[in-house]
Amino acid sequence: MSHWKDMPAGGAIVIIVIAALFVAALIMLFHLYGRYRRLSRLIREGDEDRNDFLRYTLDEFTAAYKLYGKDTNTPGIIADAMGSRLSGLLLRERYLNNAVSLFVTLGLFGTFLGLSMAVTSLTQLIGFSNTSEWLSVLDSVGGGLMSALSGMGVAFYTSLVGAGCSIVLTILRTVFNPQSQREKLATQMELWLDHDVAPTLPTRTAKDEAELVQRMIDALNRSAASMEKTLDAAGDRMEKTMDAAGEGLKETMEGSKPYLVAFHQTVV
Repeated sequence: MSHWKDMPAGGAIVIIVIAALFVAALIMLFHLYGRYRRLSRLIREGDEDRNDFLRYTLDEFTAAYKLYGKDTNTPGIIADAMGSRLSGLLLRERYLNNAVSLFVTLGLFGTFLGLSMAVTSLTQLIGFSNTSEWLSVLDSVGGGLMSALSGMGVAFYTSLVGAGCSIVLTILRTVFNPQSQREKLATQMELWLDHDVAPTLPTRTAKDEAELVQRMIDALNRSAASMEKTLDAAGDRMEKTMDAAGEGLKETMEGSKPYLVAFHQTVV
């Protein structure tokens, strides 16, 4: 088979499908790799407001951190944000993970298609050879041989295209690996949220501790005021008691004065 026009329609369709899927895989590969690198650059530059995914992740982390503080599940928040906001990228990544085996499978499909075409042509050729008019059908026999060779060409070319696309895509995925770039992005986001964002956020735990300290201070102030009132009341009662005792002693002294005078006169 020396020209593309000699390719049977079935084989041409299989090769076109493999080529189209291969081009789509290349576009997705470089798009994913570039998108993940752009998100990493925005985090390094502190310019997360320019991206919806980073803003969403930051808002979710802020809300969770205010509730749970250091117990916040940062990797879980990042994974949930990626699943909800980057679902299209993850779908493309799954396609790339299966594209290599898909190309090989399509190549094998073309192989079996070409072999079936070749077997059909050879069967017709054998059927001609059993006729009594062998010499009169030599032209048909030649056409049958060409059809059989075309079927074999479909088998080999589709397998070659499928295997070649698989090899090229495998090499490119090794150099430009979206999965490793996504994992690097997740690690970078975790460090960014825990080390840069978290220290700037107030937490409900800290607020509760501040309220507890304030309540303790208020309780101590109330206790001090109560003790002061008790001491003042005790001082007042003691002062009144001392005054009463002094008055009683004075009255006793006044009452015993006549007896002392009489005793003095008796002695004198």
